[in-house]
Amino acid sequence: MPILIVLAGAAVLLLIFGPQFWVKAEMRRHAAERADFPGTGGELAEHLLERAGLAGIKVELTDGGDHYDPIDGVVRLSPDIHGGRSVTAVAVAAHEVGHALQHRDGDRLLLWRIKMAEGARVLEIGAAILFATAPLVLAFVHSLPLVILQIVVAVALLASRLVMHLLTLPVEFDASFGRALPILDKGGYLPPGDLPAAKSVLRAAAFTYVASALVTLLDVTRLIRILR
Repeated sequence: MPILIVLAGAAVLLLIFGPQFWVKAEMRRHAAERADFPGTGGELAEHLLERAGLAGIKVELTDGGDHYDPIDGVVRLSPDIHGGRSVTAVAVAAHEVGHALQHRDGDRLLLWRIKMAEGARVLEIGAAILFATAPLVLAFVHSLPLVILQIVVAVALLASRLVMHLLTLPVEFDASFGRALPILDKGGYLPPGDLPAAKSVLRAAAFTYVASALVTLLDVTRLIRILR
């Protein structure tokens, strides 16, 4: 029995952390600087946006992860991507520009995800409030069933973040393989020999949000153990 418990625990940890490790490994594997690349990821993003008639969308540095902000109309890139001359930098920059192109074209799934993301923020705030007030409810109301219900609802609210990312995976794959890869290939922004590596990076980029959301579920588990 103890061996089964250990194996089950290892399987859960692999499920949660495996995708994140894989994403990071793929990014690092193709992050070697290339002197033969004419520009950085940030410069490529600016060029692609201008070429697409989206010169009004800015490219900014960020420490909050590579992403396209549809509200502010900004492509935000981490330092390694913004200033890097690597397959990873080029592919990730093109992926985020792909989201800007989806927004320009009125992609229904992207617009749906934008609305869901706004709702997810409200749900996460609600979950945080439920977790924070659970001990108070137990102390003053003395109702264990009510506290359990409160925790279950909070977990469900946080889990909705993972569901959202899973449901919008087609948006990520379109940004990678429907937008970025054709641009890099047909535009000649990468040598043909680098396209397989770019595909690996773009596949990892598509799973970035799902990998992060899985780690969030582990945080939820920790909160439950603390409250117990």
